[in-house]
Amino acid sequence: MTEVSKLKQPIVRHSASTGAGSPDVWGIYEPGTGSIQYICADPATKKAALIDVVWNFDPASFATSTESIDQVLDLVRDNGLVVDRVLDTHPHADHVMASTLLKARTGAPNAIGEKVRDIAKLWRDIYNTPDAFDPDADFDDLFADGDSFALGDLTVRVMLSPGHTLGSITYVCGNAAFVHDTFMQPDSGTARADFPGGSATDLWESLQAILALPDDTRLFVGHDYGATGRDAPEWEASVADHKAHNIHVSDGTEKAAYIKTRMDRDATLSLPQRMLAALQINLRAGQLPAAEDDGAAYLKIPVDKF
Repeated sequence: MTEVSKLKQPIVRHSASTGAGSPDVWGIYEPGTGSIQYICADPATKKAALIDVVWNFDPASFATSTESIDQVLDLVRDNGLVVDRVLDTHPHADHVMASTLLKARTGAPNAIGEKVRDIAKLWRDIYNTPDAFDPDADFDDLFADGDSFALGDLTVRVMLSPGHTLGSITYVCGNAAFVHDTFMQPDSGTARADFPGGSATDLWESLQAILALPDDTRLFVGHDYGATGRDAPEWEASVADHKAHNIHVSDGTEKAAYIKTRMDRDATLSLPQRMLAALQINLRAGQLPAAEDDGAAYLKIPVDKF
């Protein structure tokens, strides 16, 4: 499966702090796209970051709705949290990001990686929209590799993790790392690297950098589509788990073998249903293009470019 999960119901799980310097993490599974949304919170101050939250989008009708946003904010309220940051790891191809809507509803600044500028340039050419997309205007922070920021009493460090896109970033907070579309769960391997600007070679290097984190680091992935032998989504495994069991990059895997496996697999995959619509919205931080004279917004879809 390349995008839509066979699992139909939202699921929420809490991964508790393991002590000083360790965040509480809630994972919220969005069944329409198999995406996992996250709340990362400092147990002491209750300051929280929202990571990769979904603005629901129906690829058949192009209708939007806010069920996932509402569910995430209900969890924030029910757990006495205060939203301090709205974060995305990359401009998603398989779901529409909720960044701007969450910023409006919480007052928290939004952020993504600085190389979104390069991704925007690439997609301006694909869409033939030379004046579209201004990440510097639409995001409050554009993080570089090695940047850090406070989340209550915790520190979040940014790692550049290209491969799936050229500008993907990982957020590392204590013993939790939000690794988005790099790793899948160990029984599913790793994420695709065939989108414009993607690279299986770069992805290999990003995976190795993540595996160099301490063995007890909890890795929280961006997607789960289910796997043979289990009937519920999963999204958390440790660095040690991946080293021992990841079907693509466990200990002993050679770089060349991985790259061949990844590229062979990617050659069989179709584009995500939402991709050509989603990127026009996500490169605007989750905003629609400006409304036209009838009050409606319109998307531009290239024909025969893929």
